[in-house]
Amino acid sequence: MSKLTKCHPLLLFNETYPMTRRDILSLPAAFAVDPSQRFVGITMMPEYIQNEGIDGVLNNLQKRARITAVATSPYVMEPSDEKTGSREPPIDAGAGKVRLLDRPLWGKRELFVHTAPSFTPTASLYRGLRYQPPQPNDLTRKHGGIVRDFIRQARQRGIKVYLQVQAAIPPGYRVQFGGPSPDDIPRLPDGKVPKRRLANNGSLASQHIIDYHCALLKDLAQAYPEVDGFRVDWPEYPPYFLDDAFLDFNDAVRPMAARFDISFERMREHTLRFHRLLHGGLTDAMLRDRSRYSLLQWMTDYPGVVDLLRCKAMLMENLLRAFRDAIPREKELMPNAFPPPLSLLSGMDFSRASAFSSAIGVKLYTMHWPMMLRFWGEQLKAANPSVSDPAIAAALEYWLELSGMPGTRKIADHRYPEPEEPHPVSDAAMAGKIRAARAASPKAPIIAIAHGYGPLADFRRRLKVAYDAAGKKVWVNRYGYLSDAKLDTIGAL
Repeated sequence: MSKLTKCHPLLLFNETYPMTRRDILSLPAAFAVDPSQRFVGITMMPEYIQNEGIDGVLNNLQKRARITAVATSPYVMEPSDEKTGSREPPIDAGAGKVRLLDRPLWGKRELFVHTAPSFTPTASLYRGLRYQPPQPNDLTRKHGGIVRDFIRQARQRGIKVYLQVQAAIPPGYRVQFGGPSPDDIPRLPDGKVPKRRLANNGSLASQHIIDYHCALLKDLAQAYPEVDGFRVDWPEYPPYFLDDAFLDFNDAVRPMAARFDISFERMREHTLRFHRLLHGGLTDAMLRDRSRYSLLQWMTDYPGVVDLLRCKAMLMENLLRAFRDAIPREKELMPNAFPPPLSLLSGMDFSRASAFSSAIGVKLYTMHWPMMLRFWGEQLKAANPSVSDPAIAAALEYWLELSGMPGTRKIADHRYPEPEEPHPVSDAAMAGKIRAARAASPKAPIIAIAHGYGPLADFRRRLKVAYDAAGKKVWVNRYGYLSDAKLDTIGAL
């Protein structure tokens, strides 16, 4: 039994990470978000500071939305073209092409852009690393200072400020740009890379990934000493597609599994067999029987799959511990996470993460949920053509808890909602995920992350559910989808 398990039974840590009770109790007061206080934050990317000005943005955030916190990122942006830039808003593997911005950028609700760092990286921090930060350029020199000025003025107004970066996508400034080298790509149990991925995360076992992102956090702490802390996005394996749930068998995982006392070969063999069952071995009867007994029977038949879930959780823990060690102790660390039960597949164990986090953001990105059901369902149907479409759709809705809506649906009924279309997710489904995360996080408060995309009335509904379920704690993602009426709605809560 580990030191931590002996002294803190709520937290189940492997002896590889011997954190003592004294370690926990010595964490600084700034390390925790006060669970008794209202917390309202908005993710506000730098392009809107450039477009609307520092005072314009802060007046909207403070006077309309009555925020207590804001998150931004260390880059600046300018318009580009389709050949050289990336679409804003993101296209989400093609499904999100219907998405438009509520607040135009450079006069447009959709456009192509490119970015540059808002600061000059400290080269010595990255010396000898596989991954290197992008170099500052004319865009940096012309506009980069606006991020520092924004942080200072927000702090002067009494607003907490966080920098958001990616946890496993070098160079880490923005989710759409960058990615791992071929050696660091997560892999399926047969050693292959999935044909389709939305999140371009690297393997959490890669020391190259860990070293780069630790260097980035150190660099940002030096470049922006005024920030309260850092939000790290996707410190997990985001399961947008079915195959994502069967990652990670990258070679770097093998020695880590041995450290965790997990048999890599059993994990790979059982996961491969279970993957093959789902790709040709399903029947309608198997999908109709959704009892707890049936689920436990599958776990008994394939215990190596449970090993995979445990391994991913411990890789996530190792990553967050490294991040916590990389930043000054007075700075907060706030990971963003997939909600239960998807968190079991992604590796986000809230108990493990809570020991290193001031709070944990849990994403209620409800426009993604029908998209995910569609992606998973289409893959299962193609691999099991004799299984009925409604049986697959119903089983996925039940097991993943991504709908909660009454009625029977086919796979094709699940799709990315249009900008003025309510998200087909029940209040109970959203609230249940936040309650489950709160129950699983013994140390860190859970902050629900509501998404601004969608019509006003539905946004108000989803925002209230998120705010109430998390005990008056919510992040809203992100400013570009928040019309003035939506900002007023946030303030009215």
